[in-house]
Amino acid sequence: MIGAGYLGRFHAMKYASIPGVELVGIADISEERVKAVSAELGVKGYTDYTDLLSSVDLVTVSTPTYSHYRITETCLNAGVHVLLEKPMTVTLEEADELIELADQKGLVLQVGHLKRFHPAIVALSNSGVLTRPRFIESQRFAPFKSRALDVDVVLDLMIHDVDLILNFVDSELIDVDAVGSRVVTEHIDIANARLKFQNGCVANVTASRVARDATRRIRIFQDDSFISLDFIDNDIVILQRGEGTMELDGIQVPAIENTTIPIKKYDTLEAEIRSFCDAVDKGTPPLVTGRDGRKALAVVAMIRESIARAAGRP
Repeated sequence: MIGAGYLGRFHAMKYASIPGVELVGIADISEERVKAVSAELGVKGYTDYTDLLSSVDLVTVSTPTYSHYRITETCLNAGVHVLLEKPMTVTLEEADELIELADQKGLVLQVGHLKRFHPAIVALSNSGVLTRPRFIESQRFAPFKSRALDVDVVLDLMIHDVDLILNFVDSELIDVDAVGSRVVTEHIDIANARLKFQNGCVANVTASRVARDATRRIRIFQDDSFISLDFIDNDIVILQRGEGTMELDGIQVPAIENTTIPIKKYDTLEAEIRSFCDAVDKGTPPLVTGRDGRKALAVVAMIRESIARAAGRP
């Protein structure tokens, strides 16, 4: 485990709890964090992550984004499989190099788009209800926190929904129009992006990290249905035309069915890590590949460029 901060500690805890997986150690540049987390989990701790590499088959890299490329390149060159937290790199060139290196070495490079493993997303994907989205609206709001302040809200929060939308819509992105504002940091804290795809689908994506309350919703409009997904309440509601008619205010109108999709509750982070371990064990592609991470990063780069243009910045 490389990186023992807020998220890295949880990764380490999950590795330690999975049968058949041994947590060998954790590494972090902070000696204080190394001592605390290694003592908590009863494993060795290192302030130099390279001292860990000869003893492991796979690692999670959960460090600040600017260090992702350097650390992951070193891990791959050492023959170690990597689960790399999102965003995978700072630049697309760095992402391309890591993807090529993993391919050359025959190693698993999985990107940590955690929401792909969320029970609601898995239930929706398995239901067969999602066919051809025509319009998607996503909202991801969070109260201000002291973590992840080295990146803007687009890279911190919006990228989650961008990855999901790219997975929902099987079409090429042809246009991006976005705006954003700084509120409490030097980076963009609130952003909205309108994504247009070649097949006609449009997605409206909003993210804020200075909201009073947490909101995580996706609404999907299709020719035959309306799907509302709430990550916090962990439910999916579907409205679609049923058979026959129904009476509404004394008038016969087409019947509308209101249904829900059953969602099996489980630990999303544990599911992500188990999937990574399975991919390494079986030699199969991970659910979220390096190319998936690169694709989301490319769209995020377009959104950030659009925000800069709208603000009159180079």
